[in-house]
Amino acid sequence: MLVGVAAASAATLALTGCIQSQRSDDGGDSAAPSDVDSTFVFAASSDPSGLDPAFASDGETFRISRQIFEGLVGVEPGSADPAPLLATEWTSNDEGTSYTFTLQEGVTFHDGSEFNAEAVCANFDRWYNWTGLTATESLSYYYGSLFGGFAGDENALYESCSADDASTATVNLTRPFSGFIAALSLPAFSMQSPTALEEYGADDVGGSEEAPEYSEYGEAHPTGTGPFVFESWSPGSEVVLSANPDYWGEQGQVQEIVFRVIDEPTARRQALEAGDIDGYDLVAPADTAALEDAGFNVMQRDPFTILYLGMNQTVPELQDPLVREAIAHAIDREALVTQVLPEGTEVASQFIPPVVNGYNDSVTDYEYDPERARELLAEAGYEDGLELQFNYPVNISRPYMPNPEEIFSALSSQLEEVGITVEPVSDEWTDYLDRMRGTDDHGIHLLGWTGDYNDTDNFVGVFFNGYSNEWGFENEELFSALTEARQIPDPEEAATAYEAINEQIAEFIPGIPLAHPAPSLAFDPRVTSYPASPVNDEVFNMIELSE
Repeated sequence: MLVGVAAASAATLALTGCIQSQRSDDGGDSAAPSDVDSTFVFAASSDPSGLDPAFASDGETFRISRQIFEGLVGVEPGSADPAPLLATEWTSNDEGTSYTFTLQEGVTFHDGSEFNAEAVCANFDRWYNWTGLTATESLSYYYGSLFGGFAGDENALYESCSADDASTATVNLTRPFSGFIAALSLPAFSMQSPTALEEYGADDVGGSEEAPEYSEYGEAHPTGTGPFVFESWSPGSEVVLSANPDYWGEQGQVQEIVFRVIDEPTARRQALEAGDIDGYDLVAPADTAALEDAGFNVMQRDPFTILYLGMNQTVPELQDPLVREAIAHAIDREALVTQVLPEGTEVASQFIPPVVNGYNDSVTDYEYDPERARELLAEAGYEDGLELQFNYPVNISRPYMPNPEEIFSALSSQLEEVGITVEPVSDEWTDYLDRMRGTDDHGIHLLGWTGDYNDTDNFVGVFFNGYSNEWGFENEELFSALTEARQIPDPEEAATAYEAINEQIAEFIPGIPLAHPAPSLAFDPRVTSYPASPVNDEVFNMIELSE
């Protein structure tokens, strides 16, 4: 397979449109700064978990990472499909086990070191050779999930990387992985300066899986090839970036970015109304109409998300399929969507959005039926009721979960109607993720996913490709089916396999897919164009400002 070079220069479009390309044809500066206020202030819903994207899995970290770092593969603007970025093209062998990348030339990292094939191999080898804490689910979540394991693991997908010449690198895999190219568009697989990684001890993380402590590199020296350079991070307050004067692509109008942490949706809206910020993501559903009426630019991403109620099967009660089915029948997803979630949200019947290959139109669905839920609980031996821990995050908004406290309240009421009493346990966002992925100390819980690229494995494979602390179950039949499906190169054949897998998941009921929320953004009127992406691949050098 051969993928060609991305061309076409940036075009000025309406706010609700998308940018045609993030690169100029000659690799030079095609959009010089103008006389506008070149500082762009964006309200983040939380601190980043750290500044090293290889150790991240959360949206706020990735939002910052996309400004600093670039990968071999990017995303086609306005879509979820992969496109060339630091690699101009690639070829694969017939077996799908070897990929040769032709690299952009004349690109340097922010520390002045050269981006070349040796740097590519250094990054792949870094991920592969993690051990101990760096190889745990709470840190290397994406690499562990998608690459099957690390050096010495029999299921490891990565085999080797060779620098054929300065601008050509070949990556060899132990077996085919149909989503390999698309997966490389994730910020977790961005190219980082090997010089800076070594100088600042990038892998010298401490603490524990439940509470990791990041290295000097991950807290103060992130070094990529992107259009913005890291300046400072004041935890709990803001992250500041400045335009990269040596950037190989378009610099654009924005010369400074301030990511200001404002965790409460109402406070973000008030900051926009006061002129303290230029924009924010995850607009509260109740605020969109009022902001539009006041003259602010409000836009909606296409839904490429899944919100779910997870069930941790290390909890004895949740090991019983009758209990899990009872919970499924107790949930009124339609009411949740219409009463609590943003306009444009779709009810979910499975763990992938309808636009993803392998969506099963006839999957087993558990309709809202409180009486059936009570019958199943009685059959399971809980005719007098059942108490479960219900975990949810606070002071955070995510694209798939814009208002977790309200969602928790609505679901708790529905569960209590059928005799399930909940013990609420809430955590701040970073602690919440550490609890979900680093421990089994949780019960039913709210979580979700914004798709990273258009591949079924990026949803169900990430969730269910093996044992995880979040879900706490062993299901070798499901694990094997997912392993086999991700190696099928033919899209139609893969779709058939994933349709069967989605039915298998529905029958097993590891959790309840609730909805596909449609997140909204809001901007000051001076923001005339913003590169909205269903997978949040939004690089701020493409923002256009009028004043």
